[in-house]
Amino acid sequence: VQLVESGGGLVQPGGSLRLSCAASGLTFSTFEMRWYRQAPGKERELVAAIDTSGTSTDYADSVKGRFTIFRENAMNRVYLHMNNLKPDDTAVYYCNGIRSWFDYWGRGTQVTVSS
Repeated sequence: VQLVESGGGLVQPGGSLRLSCAASGLTFSTFEMRWYRQAPGKERELVAAIDTSGTSTDYADSVKGRFTIFRENAMNRVYLHMNNLKPDDTAVYYCNGIRSWFDYWGRGTQVTVSS
């Protein structure tokens, strides 16, 4: 099983980025997918989650109204579109797939918000 994140980078405050997570080796459509992030010196936190069909989503209060999670089951991909980025959004962002006792993680992609 592999989860590979991409799309991170350096962006100015107020800017946008779209993260992508490509999954392989699993039946993607049966996994709930999540995005987590971890900033230096802080614990990993759940940013957004999406159910298997893509019809139900959940967000951390800190990103509601700015971030959108969506998935393309036919492409085995999940995305995180991030708008109005703030310096506090700086972190390594991780893709996570979970189903029952199966729990898979990507290696992360760095997002840095700075002027």
